[in-house]
Amino acid sequence: MQTDLRQNNIITLIGKIVSDYTFSHEMYGESFYTFKIETSRLSETIDILPVTISERLIDKNLFKIGALIEINGQIRSYNNIIENKNHLVLTVFVKDISFNLDLNKNPNQVTLNGYVCKQPVYRKTPFGREIADVLLAVNRSYNKSDYIPCIIWGRNAKFANNLSVGDNIKINGRMQSRNYQKKLENGDILEKTAYEISVSKLEVLEDNNQLEDN
Repeated sequence: MQTDLRQNNIITLIGKIVSDYTFSHEMYGESFYTFKIETSRLSETIDILPVTISERLIDKNLFKIGALIEINGQIRSYNNIIENKNHLVLTVFVKDISFNLDLNKNPNQVTLNGYVCKQPVYRKTPFGREIADVLLAVNRSYNKSDYIPCIIWGRNAKFANNLSVGDNIKINGRMQSRNYQKKLENGDILEKTAYEISVSKLEVLEDNNQLEDN
């Protein structure tokens, strides 16, 4: 059975606009812009996430810093070449935007159906919590794929450590931002931000196995 690519990659965000939109690129005569949205976790931690939107969806009368919005779309990835090195960049690509909000909904929901494209990396934090890093290749139209880093916790992490390249999995979770420091060759410290999917549910589709992270 052929998978519906529209269902492979779904994200819903509810949050606050925290930057103005700026020009990103043009494709087939259509201009696209980027901005940042702030969304809260249950722990009250704040995630600041990058968004890409078509000029057709921007209502200049409603789009203002501080406005509450709901976004429905997909997570997209692209390579940004900096100093002759490829850097994977993630963004939320807007399919629909609304200023009429249901604030009782989960503010950050992600569903992905894709393929493990690198061997998972399993580790433990200094406090003993289990983590696995998985890079997921998610197909979309025109034979393109998005490469989306996922972080898996707890007993799901140990399960994910047994996954192999090529395994088809479905995950549910949220998109999050993570600040970190990178030490440069000259000793300077560079502040950077990574974006990833924090996984709450993992399903291996071929085996129909399903786990939830409690």
